[in-house]
Amino acid sequence: MNRSSTNTLAILMLGALAPVMFSVSLRAQLVRENTAPPSQLAASQSAGDTKSAPSGKLRLSQEIQLTGDQSWLDSGIDVQAGEHILITATGSLRYGDAKNDNGPEGLSRGFKDLIRVLPLNGAGRGALIGRIGEPDTAQPFLIGARQDILVPAPGRLSLGINQSTDDTGDGTYIVRIEVYAADPGAAVVVARQVASLPGIDNKLFAKIPRRIGDKEGNPGDMVNFLILGSESAMQRVFTTAGWVKVDPDVKDTVLHGILDSITKDSYLTMPMSQLYLFGRPQDYGWAHAEPISVVRSRNHLRIWKAPFLVSGGTLWVGAATHDIGFERDQRNNGVTHKIDPDIDLERDYVEKTLSATGLVAAVTHFLPDDPLQEAKTATGGSFHSNGKVLVLKLSDNGK
Repeated sequence: MNRSSTNTLAILMLGALAPVMFSVSLRAQLVRENTAPPSQLAASQSAGDTKSAPSGKLRLSQEIQLTGDQSWLDSGIDVQAGEHILITATGSLRYGDAKNDNGPEGLSRGFKDLIRVLPLNGAGRGALIGRIGEPDTAQPFLIGARQDILVPAPGRLSLGINQSTDDTGDGTYIVRIEVYAADPGAAVVVARQVASLPGIDNKLFAKIPRRIGDKEGNPGDMVNFLILGSESAMQRVFTTAGWVKVDPDVKDTVLHGILDSITKDSYLTMPMSQLYLFGRPQDYGWAHAEPISVVRSRNHLRIWKAPFLVSGGTLWVGAATHDIGFERDQRNNGVTHKIDPDIDLERDYVEKTLSATGLVAAVTHFLPDDPLQEAKTATGGSFHSNGKVLVLKLSDNGK
């Protein structure tokens, strides 16, 4: 994508230097609490807190066995927004290189283990985890021995073991799943698909450039999504969906690489070059990817606060693309990231991840006059689109 060879080289160098910085950074990680990152779900009570059941009516009870050679298992249970899932688990696993058995809470992550890449890096190896929704967009959350989860958006429940793909624990977890109906009168937000939203029209798009650009004014990525909501609501919906704020430059990334452990977040915060809209660089950069492949592949976007309001509210204008490899930068013969030319797939990825948080009230797509359907980025890469722009209206609960 539109990145200079300097930024790309810095990314590769940081990867090579990571082991050198590891000893200082991992010690800092061990001091911090071992909690999961913001997840797709809101846990109404953490494992081991209270034993009281949710107040809604029990509509389903099921027991599932999960063996140590199963990374993810489809429960076959579809849940709805506002429902509570009460999950309890017993049993144990034993890893060949571990000193002791572990239960559903998993093993404590020691100094050596923190380099291991897990589906949920904030939880212990072998912990019982879950997710709701599509595998490519749903964020894993910790279950442990007991968890009561408030479902923010409808989807299929899957259970998993927090282990790497080449890891296997010897043993079985017995998992009891109880699904309770939504509490009467509870405020439940479901992302509604609507035909239109107030203020989203061609008059608005006459004030929004169709493409972002580099500092020299070369046109780059397409503006392919808008968000209506306050700044705090915008930040909350991205972090809840598992997106990570990206460092603005190489200097900050190097500093963070020294102070923080090599986790999913620190991989994702590798630098994103500054691009311009409304005459200024992006206000925020967000990334979403698995850490092992982030140098060559990550979902990422840039977002700007519009210098005007829409129906009295704040508008955020964004451009999202998916890095899939490297290519030659035709401006300077350097190396830059190559984007997936079908940029509508990334627009849809943004919609799926954000809508699954329970913080999006309405979703629509708008086709401006003379839509942009095919073009080249500032670095020479090509892309195509059906020209539609995604529009998300955040809920008041996202403030």
